[in-house]
Amino acid sequence: MVDEKKEFDGEVYRAVFAEGGEKERRLRALRERVLEMGVRPASIYPLYREMAREFPGFTVPAVNIRGLTYDVARTLFRVARRLSVGAVLVEIARSEMGYTRQRPLEYATVVLAAAAREEFPGPVFLQGDHFQANRRAFLANPQAEKEALRALIREAIEAGFYNIDIDASTLVDLSKETLEEQQRPNYELTAELAAYVRSLEPEGITVNLGGEIGEIGGHNSTPEELRAFMEGFGRSFSGEVGLSKISVQTGSSHGGVVLPDGSVARVQIDFDTLRVLSDIARREYGLAGAVQHGASTLPEDYFHLFPDVGCAEIHLATGFQNIVFDHPALPAEFKERVYAYLRENLRKEWKEGWTEAQFLYKTRKKAFGIFKKEWWDLPEKVKIPIMETLAETFERIFRALRVIDTLELVRRVIRF
Repeated sequence: MVDEKKEFDGEVYRAVFAEGGEKERRLRALRERVLEMGVRPASIYPLYREMAREFPGFTVPAVNIRGLTYDVARTLFRVARRLSVGAVLVEIARSEMGYTRQRPLEYATVVLAAAAREEFPGPVFLQGDHFQANRRAFLANPQAEKEALRALIREAIEAGFYNIDIDASTLVDLSKETLEEQQRPNYELTAELAAYVRSLEPEGITVNLGGEIGEIGGHNSTPEELRAFMEGFGRSFSGEVGLSKISVQTGSSHGGVVLPDGSVARVQIDFDTLRVLSDIARREYGLAGAVQHGASTLPEDYFHLFPDVGCAEIHLATGFQNIVFDHPALPAEFKERVYAYLRENLRKEWKEGWTEAQFLYKTRKKAFGIFKKEWWDLPEKVKIPIMETLAETFERIFRALRVIDTLELVRRVIRF
C-alpha cells in the first residue's frame, strides 16, 4: 500500500514536470485516474442558493495555493476530512496562474489528486479567482482582452473549474458623475462574460459565478455602488441564472499592508459595511452574500466575526505563503538564493520609497513559479514541519469560520 501511494505521488510529480505534449498527456491520464477513484470537481452553486434563502451561520473559505501545491492541498484535505469540512473552495487567480506557472489543467489535476490521495469524501470546489480584466490592455484593445478572458474561461471550465469570479471592477470609471455610469463598464463586461460561461457549462452543472463592485485595496464599497452594479447587471444579462455572490471592499488589500521592516500592518475591517452589503445582496438580489478578499493576513481574532456579519465567502492566500517563506524549517541557504534572484532579476519592480524588506515581501510570491521544481524537491524533513504548521492554521480558520461538520450538508445539497 505504501508503495502504491508513493507511486501515485510520483505520477503527480512526473505529470507536473513533463514538458510540451507529454505534460498534457500525463495530466489528462492522471485526471482520468483520479475521476475513476471517485473524486469529482463540483459547483458550490446549490449550497449558495441555500445560503441566499437562509444564511447557515458559516463563511466559506477560499484558499489560493501558490506553491508546493500537492503538499499544501493534501494538508488542506487531510484537515478538512478530519473535521468534516465540506464547505471549502480551492482557487487560483488569473495573475497567479502566470507567476506560479500553473495553468488550469495542471492546478485542477494536482488538487484533485491531492483530494484522492487523502481520500477526501466530498466534492472538490475548484474556483477561478479574479478572472480579471487588465485595465490597460482593455483600454488599448477591448476585443483582444475580452477574447483573452473568454479563452481563460474555456480552459478553466474544461479543467473542472465550476466556480468562477469575474472581476471587471478594474474598469470602474470614477471620472463619471453618477454611480451607474461609473459601474457601467464593470457590469456590462461581467454580464457578457457571465453569458459566455453559461454557454459552456457541462450538462447538469450550473457554474457558480461572482462579480465585484470595487477593486480590492480601494475605497470601501457602499450600498449605492452595490445597487448600481446589480441593477445594471440585471438589465445587461439576458440569461436565467446570473451571479450568486458579490465581492466588496471593506478595508483589506491583497497581501496586506507591508511596513518598512517587512511586517504586516494590523488592518481594520469595516464589519458594519460587510454586514450591510451582505444583507442587501441577500435580501434584495437573492445572492448568497458579500465576499471578503485579502483576508489571510488579517489577525486571526477577526475570523470569527465573518460569520457573525453574514459574509458568504472569504479569500485566503498570502498568509499561507508567509508561513512557508518564514518557517524556521525552510533552509536559510535556499531562502537566500531565492531572495538573491529577486534582487537581481526583479529590481524593476522595486518601487520608490520601498525598503528591501518591503520589496522582497511584495515580490517573493513570484519565486513559486521561478523555483517551482526546487520547491517540490525540498526534502521531507523540511516540508513536514511546514505542513504541520499549515495544518494547525487551517484548523483554526475552519473553526473560526464555523465550517467544521459541514460535509454532510454539502453532500446532501451538491450532486456530484
